Amino acid sequence: MKTRTVELVARPREPHFVGDGFRVHNFIPSGFRLDMERMNPFIMMDYNSKFHFSATDNPRGVDVHPHRGFETVTIAYKGKVAHHDSSGGGGIIGEGDVQWMTAASGVLHKEYHEEEWAKNGGDFQMVQLWVNLPKKDKMSTPKYQAIKKEDLRRYELSDNSGEVEVIAGEYNGMKGSATTFTPINMLNTRLKKGGKADFSFPENYNTVVLVIEGSITVNGNDNAPTDHLVLMANDGENFTVEASEDALVLVLSGEPLNEPIAAHGPFVMNTKEELMQAFQDFNNGKFGYLEN
Repeated sequence: MKTRTVELVARPREPHFVGDGFRVHNFIPSGFRLDMERMNPFIMMDYNSKFHFSATDNPRGVDVHPHRGFETVTIAYKGKVAHHDSSGGGGIIGEGDVQWMTAASGVLHKEYHEEEWAKNGGDFQMVQLWVNLPKKDKMSTPKYQAIKKEDLRRYELSDNSGEVEVIAGEYNGMKGSATTFTPINMLNTRLKKGGKADFSFPENYNTVVLVIEGSITVNGNDNAPTDHLVLMANDGENFTVEASEDALVLVLSGEPLNEPIAAHGPFVMNTKEELMQAFQDFNNGKFGYLEN
C-alpha cells in the first residue's frame, strides 16, 4: 500500500463568534483550498479552540435556526452545551460526549451553554462538523444520536503509548458508536510524547487531522502544532501520526459524495430549485416549532 502524503498544514483563521457562545475558527470552507467540494462529505468544520468564558446568569449560545440536507456533529472537549431541536432531539453535551443530529428533511435547532456550567464559566473547546447527506437521504426523517463519553469504544495502542477513540467508522476492526449514511471515520487519538498511531483509508477518501492539544509530526516529516489542521493528499492509503509532546488529535476520513452541491446558509441541497423549496418550506412552518 502507498503512503498518503501531506497536502497542506493549515493555520487557524481569525476567530469569529457564532451567536455569542461559540468562538470559532472556520476551517471548512476556508481560504486554504478546504472548500465543500474538496472536503465532501465534510462540508463545514467550525473549531472552537480553547477559550475561557466568564460566569453569567444568561447562557450564551445560538437561538432557533433551521437546517436541511445534512448532519451536524458536535464533539465536546471542554465545557457543556444544551441542545434542542423541533424533532424532539436534545440533551446536554458534556466533556467527552458527541452529539450527532441528522437534520435531513428539516429541523429547527438551538444550542446554548448549559445553564449551570454558564453560571460558573470556564474553558470551552468543541468541534462542530457538517456532514453532507446523499441525495437519496436528504429528505429522510430527522434523527438524533446522543453518544456519551463512557459509551465510546477505545483501541489501546501498543507500548502503552495512547489510544484511539472510535466515534464513527472503525479502527483496527473496532467499530464506532455512531451510525452513518455513508462511510465515515471519526477518531479521537490520544498519544503520549513519542507515541505513534498508524492509519489506513482508501485513497479517494478525503482526510484531515486536527490538532486539539499538543503537537504532532505526520509521516516523520510534516509538523503541526496545537489548533492546526493537516490536509492529507488523495495519493495513497497509509500515514502515521507521532506525538512531539502529549497530544490529542481528531482524525476524519470519509468517502466523497460525487453529487452536485447547492448550499446557502443553513441549507445544503443538490440544486438551486431544492434550495428555493427549502426556504419556502421553512417560511411556511414545515420545519415544526421550537421556542427560543
